[in-house]
Formats: sequence, structure tokens, C-alpha cells
Amino acid sequence: MPDISPTQPSGLRVRIRGLVRELGKFGTVGTISFAIDLAIFNALLQAGVETLLAKTISTVLATTVAFTGNRFWTWRHAAHANMARQYTMFFVLNAIGLGIGLACLAISHYGLGSVWPVFQTKLADNISGQLIGTAVGTLFRFWSYRRFVFPSAATPVATPPGPPPPHDSRATVTPPASPVRDTA
Repeated sequence: MPDISPTQPSGLRVRIRGLVRELGKFGTVGTISFAIDLAIFNALLQAGVETLLAKTISTVLATTVAFTGNRFWTWRHAAHANMARQYTMFFVLNAIGLGIGLACLAISHYGLGSVWPVFQTKLADNISGQLIGTAVGTLFRFWSYRRFVFPSAATPVATPPGPPPPHDSRATVTPPASPVRDTA
């Protein structure tokens, strides 16, 4: 039976801690971006901007803040080979997340609102667009950003075809890369 001492956590425990830390940072960046989105959305609604356009504008601005926070804090130790590619991929995936939020808002405001006018109020718009749409979109965003935009630096790179490199029996054995991306 292997000896698992309390001072040496298991691999699963290390991965869970790393994931919890990542989720905490993602949540912090998301909370700040959400506050920016909410403030701009409501300011635009008060200024008379159409509902879906107001949500689109507020989301694009909040997304810029989210990209910066996630790239330089949440996943700062992830693979960062090409910032332009990451920025583009982040916005494409965020557009899908925006579509999720807009779908929730449109179903509520235009679909249900055509039957029950209470769904066309600012409160109903905030609940459907900001709370429900953002919650569902956030689950998609976390998964997709982590998988496609900020992949783990330890992700194996495909080796080119050809003969394998010669094996050196004197080579030192290096431990596998830690699944934890951040030690902060």
C-alpha cells in the first residue's frame, strides 16, 4: 500500500486545488467585468438605446476587461504564444457566450414579453440578460477559454514525423509537469 502522508497531497488533490484557484481568479475577473457590463448596459438603457444593442455594446466593452484580466492574471502561466490569436479566439468564444445571453434576453423580452408585458420591463431585462444569460454564458466561457484560448503550458506538442531521437541512458529523469498552473 503506498504511503500517502499529509504533507504530500495526492495528484487529484493538487489538481482540485489548482482548479479551485483558477475558478476563483476567473470569478474575480468575471465579477469585475460583470459590474462593468451591468453599469454600461443600464446607462445605455437609460439613454434610450435599444435593448439588444445596449447589451451588445456593454458586453464588448466588458469583454476587453475580461480578456486582460484572464490573460495576465487567471491564466498567466498558460501557453501564450500569439496574443493576436488569443485575443481573436477569446472574442469569438465570447461572441458565442454573448449569443447565449442575447438568446435569453430575446426569449424573455420579445417572446414572453409579447404575451406578458411584465417581461418587457427593465427588471425583467436585467434578470434574463444579466443574471440568467450571464450565468449560462459563464459556464461556457470558463470551459472554452481554458480549453482553447489559454491551454495549459504542459499540453504536449505534436512531434514531427520521422525517426525518434536517440535515447541517452545517462539522461536525467525529469518529473512530469505539475497540473497546477499557478502557485500564487
